[in-house]
This record gives sequence, structure tokens and C-alpha cells, in this order.
Amino acid sequence: MNPLSRGMRNTFRNVIRTGSIVIILSISIGLILAMLAARQAVQAKIDTVKSSVGNTISVSPAGVMGFEGGGEALTADQISKLSDIAHVSSVTSSLRDRLTTDDTTDLESAVEADTLGQRRANENTSTSVTQQAPPAGGMGNPMTSVQITGVSDTSLASTFGGSTVTWTSGKVFVGTEDTNVAVIGKDLAEKNSLTVGDTFTAYGQTIKVVGVYDAGTDFANNGVFVPLATLQRISEQSGSITSATVSVDSIDNLEATTTAIESSLSDSADVTNSQETVKQLVAPLESVKTISLFSLIGAIVAGAVIILLTMIMVVRERRREIGVMKAIGSSNFGIMKQFVAESVTLTTLALIVGSGIGIAASAPLTSLLVDTSSSSSQQAGPGMGGPRGAGMAFGFGRQTLQNIESSVGVSTLAAGVGATLLISVLGSAVPSLMISKIKPAEAMRSE
Repeated sequence: MNPLSRGMRNTFRNVIRTGSIVIILSISIGLILAMLAARQAVQAKIDTVKSSVGNTISVSPAGVMGFEGGGEALTADQISKLSDIAHVSSVTSSLRDRLTTDDTTDLESAVEADTLGQRRANENTSTSVTQQAPPAGGMGNPMTSVQITGVSDTSLASTFGGSTVTWTSGKVFVGTEDTNVAVIGKDLAEKNSLTVGDTFTAYGQTIKVVGVYDAGTDFANNGVFVPLATLQRISEQSGSITSATVSVDSIDNLEATTTAIESSLSDSADVTNSQETVKQLVAPLESVKTISLFSLIGAIVAGAVIILLTMIMVVRERRREIGVMKAIGSSNFGIMKQFVAESVTLTTLALIVGSGIGIAASAPLTSLLVDTSSSSSQQAGPGMGGPRGAGMAFGFGRQTLQNIESSVGVSTLAAGVGATLLISVLGSAVPSLMISKIKPAEAMRSE
């Protein structure tokens, strides 16, 4: 009988001991697989957050946030220069204005003023000498007016104020055209009994509804979106832009590109990037990666110690057997192969059981780690006064943290098999090599 087959048969010489070792070792292997799966799932989510949130730069007129503050609108010429900056992959421009229910439009807002809206209405109609004139289209009451936005790109759900957008009817327009078409929110359409093909008036112009969307919130579903050039024309704000979103080819180039944009626009714009937001979003995920790494290392070390101690015990029990084998001509390498085969067989049995444990435990363990690490981060999110983009990004990130799915795939199993087999080989080779150097006479005399 060759050393390999003899080693495999020796595994079952003591069934009770073999079963106990397999159970203990399988728990360690299951934890290895679960931690590998957790790291892979978390890393995938980190990459998703960085690619979806972390590579954008927000540009707005200096001193302006929404419809508050002062400053002057940016121009199309200023924004067009941003496309020539290194690492800029795209620039999306928009112009926002308010339609009030007077001679500006025949639309009626779907949002009721209630207490907060009435308070703002009183503030806007006060006789304070420091009150500024409302912007084009009339400031009106922010809670009872309709926000109209001209956009150059309609491909992103965030354009419509939500993390996702559903088209209940019709379709979106092409942002680069200049025609009197619009898409409107679901609530606004219901309030004004509008469907695709109907028209409404704005700035004395007739606008055709080509689509109705649902962005998931009452405020977002009270909006009107038209092509950028269209709003600039009908509101008599030719070339004006109130915000722009710059996409960078890599998060690694975010800081350099932000500096270049600030230099290009000088004091005329406020330029912010999402790097700090991304750091807040991925911080709990990085903690999960660190925890899973240490757990993975601990599980590997535990598995190695289990195999090492087991094989030391087995080898010491068989000193006389080793002496006999050497006496009849077995080589040191042949003896080592026998014990390596026994260790690999033992580990393979544990791997079969441990794979089931790892598959079953990967998702619950990952969810537990993420929930524990992200709870404090979610409580310390950005305040309401932060940039609109940062708030939306944080909302997207919290949703991302809540939807991490972990599973033991082929790559995880392959990595786990490789790690456990390496442990078994090293754990058995060392003690068998040590005992194989003993002379046959010494081994037999010690019995």
C-alpha cells in the first residue's frame, strides 16, 4: 500500500477522535469562508459607493443655496470651460426657477403650505427694508409654488430628486433640445389633472407634457423639468446656470480636479466635492473590513493550531510504527507523505462540513457586522443645512449600507479550499518531518 492511500485509511482508525476534530475544525473553516464572503461583499459595496457618489463635484453661484442667498448666476461660457479640465468626464448643467400660481403659470402646487409654508409666506411678505426682490418667476411662497428645472442631462435618477425614478407614463425628453416640452411629477399631474399629451402654461408659453415620473417623495413629485435651453429662453435667462455637477474619471483625481475648477471659476462659484460624504459613507464599511480581516486571520491561525496539535499527537502515538516503517526501508519523504495525506483527508472532511456552516453564516454575520458598525454613522449624518447633493448622497449611502448581500461564491470557496489545504499540509509536514528523523532503534526502544 502506497503512503497516500495508507494515510487516507489511517484517518478513520479512531472514529471518535476524527469526528471531534472534524467538528472543531469545520467551525474554524466556516468562519474563514464567512469572513472571506463578508470582505468581498463589503468591498463590492465600497466600490459601488465610490463610483456612484464619490466622483462628483458640485458647482453653484457663490453665496447661493437653493433659492436663498445672493450672488449672480453662472454663465454657459463659464461652465463650458470645465469640460476641458483634465480628468473631467462629463458636466451636467441646470437652471432652477419657481412658478407661482399667478400670471406666471396655470399650474397649482400639489404641496399644501400648512404651518411651515405659512410661516415662510409671512416672512416673504414682510415689509423689512432689507428684503431682496424675488428671482425671475417670483419667489412666492416656497411651499405653494412649483419648482421648474431646466436640465441638460436626464440620465440620472438624482436629477429628479430621488435615488430612483419610475416613469408612470410617457418618457423623458432629450436634455440638449430646445422645445416646449416637459416631464412633471406624479402628484403635480394628479393635482392639475394632466396626462401625457396635455399642455400647461409657463411664462406665457404653452408647454406640452411628454412624461410623468415618480421620484418617491411628495416634494420631488411636485416638480417640472424642461430642457435647459428651453427654460433659459422662456424665462428670459439666456445662458444662466444655477448649478452644475461635474463627474470625474476617478475618485483619486477628485481633489486635483476640484482645485482646477476653483481656479477656473475664481470667486464666482462655490465648489464642493463629495469626498467627505464618501468618507462618512464608507467608514462603517471599512470597519467591517478590518473586523473581518482580523477574524479571518484568527480563524486561519486557529485552524493551523488545531491541525498542528492533532498531527503532533498522532505522530507521537505512532513512533513505534514509524520506527518499523523506517526499518523496512521507508524514506523520510515517504513517511511525511503518509501523514500529509492523513491531514489533508481530515481537513477535506472538515471543509465539507465547514462549507455548509460558512454558506449559512455568511449573510447573518455580514448583516450583524454592518448593522453594528453603521449605526453610529447613520446617527451622525450631515445636517439639514448641508448641500443638496451631499444630503442625497448620504441618503443613497444609508440605503447602500442596508442592502449589503453576502454569499459564498465559487471564488470564495476556492480561496477557502486553498487556505485550508495549505494549513493542513504545513500543520502535518512539520511534526512528521521532526519524527521521521528519529532512528528506528530509538523509536522502537522508547515504546
